[in-house]
Order: sequence, then C-alpha cells, then structure tokens
Amino acid sequence: MLMKATVNGTDVTTAGITLHNLQKRYGSAMAVDDVSLSVSPGEFISLLGPSGSGKTTTLMMIAGFEMPDSGRVLLGEKDITRLPPHRRELGVIFQNYALFPHMTVAENVAYPLRMRRMAKAEIETRVHRILDQVHLGALASRYPHQMSGGQQQRVAIARALVFDPPVLLLDEPLGALDKKLREHLRNEIKTLHKEVGKTMIYVTHDQDEALAMSDRVAVMHEGRIRQVSAPKDIYRRPADLFVAGFVGEVNLIPVKLKSGIVHGPAGESLPSPPWQDADRDATLCVRPEHLRLEASAGSSGGIQGRISGMTFVGDATILEFRSETGLQLLSKVLNVSDHSMEVGDPCVASWVANDATILTD
Repeated sequence: MLMKATVNGTDVTTAGITLHNLQKRYGSAMAVDDVSLSVSPGEFISLLGPSGSGKTTTLMMIAGFEMPDSGRVLLGEKDITRLPPHRRELGVIFQNYALFPHMTVAENVAYPLRMRRMAKAEIETRVHRILDQVHLGALASRYPHQMSGGQQQRVAIARALVFDPPVLLLDEPLGALDKKLREHLRNEIKTLHKEVGKTMIYVTHDQDEALAMSDRVAVMHEGRIRQVSAPKDIYRRPADLFVAGFVGEVNLIPVKLKSGIVHGPAGESLPSPPWQDADRDATLCVRPEHLRLEASAGSSGGIQGRISGMTFVGDATILEFRSETGLQLLSKVLNVSDHSMEVGDPCVASWVANDATILTD
C-alpha cells in the first residue's frame, strides 16, 4: 500500500519495502543468502558492508535490475518481485549519476516525466519545484560538464525524485567524491530526506556515512545480514565479532566466563556487564574511547601493562598499550588537555562495565 504524507505542506507518496528470504547465486557463489528485511515508510536505512557482502545485489533486486533465485520483494503490500524496473516506479541513483551530457540540468530532470508523457505545463512545474528543493534552481540551464561533482549528484537526486517515487534507492552515490565533499553531501542528503519524507535505502561501504545518515543500519557480510539496529546500537552493542570489527575501531580481549565473573588473559577480574549463561570462552569488546589507562587499578580491576606507543591525530591522541601477557590494546584520549602518560610508563587498562560487550561467536 502506498501512503500519503505531508512534508512542508506538500503531499508526498511513500511506502515501505519488505524483503522475504531473498537469495541470489552467480554460478556456484551465493551473493545474497536468505536476506529478510522490513523498511518502514519514510525510513532511511543503510545497507553497510565490505565489497562482496551482497549489499548492491540486494539493492539491484529491489530495483528490478537483478531477479532473485528465490524470495520476494514487496512494495507496501504489492509483490513486485517479477516486475521490470520501469513498472516498479522506484527512484534509483547510481555512483556515476548517469546524467545525459547533451542535456541541461532542467532537461535531465524532466526526462523521466517526458517518458511518462506528462503535460508540458506539469513538467515545468515539477522540475522548477524539485530544483528549488535541491538548491539548483539558478543552474537549470547549465550542462553537467559545467557543474561540480556535488552539484551533479544533486541533479541525479532531483531526477530520481521528480516523478514522486514511493522509494529512493541510492547505490554508493558519494563514492567518487573526495572526503570533504562526501561529508558535506551526506549532510545534505540527510536534510533532504527530512524535507521530502521518502523511504530511502542507501548502499555504502563507508561506516561513517551509514552511522551519520541512517535511522537504522543493516550490516551485511558474505551475503547475509548480521545485524539491523539504530546506529548507536550497532556501534555500542555489536551483535557479533564481524560487526564489532567492521564498524569502528575496537579492542577485542579474549576472556573466560566463570561463575558470572569475566577473567582476562592473566586470570585477572575484568569489568563487564552481567553474565548469566554457562561458563565458556568469549571475547570482550571495548571501544578505544572507552578504554582508560591509569597509573593504578580502580576498584573494578583491569589489565596490567605499559604504554608502548603514542600517535597524535589532531583532536585526539591514540595510546598503544601492551599487557604483561603481550595483549595489545588502543586507548583514544581527546586532546582537551595535556595528558601525563609517556611511552614506557607502567599503567592499568580499565573501563566502565556498561561500556563493554561480551561476544561468544
């Protein structure tokens, strides 16, 4: 079912997307393996993962450019699994933008409306409105080669939105841009999402993009979804070791769980969240910004060792720690004041119990 929402006084069409047990093989390789996902109307969700994780293939099956071997794709309540792309009426933006070089900005944006044989007056009204919305109204007569990469990207977004699709699919649209421009445009896309109210599914391998822009993030690996959560939960409470290691820097500490107590490599008691399951080996995850290096152990214990290295990175200093058993950890300290630690100093690595996550996979 398509839904009508009002955004800034304008009615827009939006819909949810539901994936049921999608599978796709290329020869003997399983590209997408039993992927199920429900995206709510108006939600911004990112498919995040390394190359070969299945995220782009999943997006292409939603768009209709790839047919699944099994499973279903629903737009609202309508099964669109076997429909060709042009009958799905979804907006799609690719990394290379695919703008027509011989057409002006206005002509590029008008193209999907002309293909739908809309009246000339309606085309002009829609093109004018959407170009103003993406802040390109003054550039309507320019050609793509006369525009920056960021401006071309906004033209591609305008062209994908002008026919009022219920869902917008974005396949690494910032991948070809430099770091500063990517950071600027990801904020623009996030703002635009709020303004237009569309369901957006965004494919990226860049964790910063996914965390900064999304309502939820679906982390993919080897064709499967490993975790779907809000960005904060993906970072603070990873579901498994792959998610913990892929999203941000993390310290992975081998531990033994025994009688509700977490024991470190040297048998020391370590701060951790409550643990009720059976005794077993596990991994304790602590982000560098949560790991403290102090001259003496606190009441909750910690790991004995020394400062083995130090790297200045602008807003912070990365302290390298080596324990007495050879375990290497990282601590990130913001440079709001001078710290007194020096390479070679003995210290204890510790953290607040609730800042740690125990993983058993």
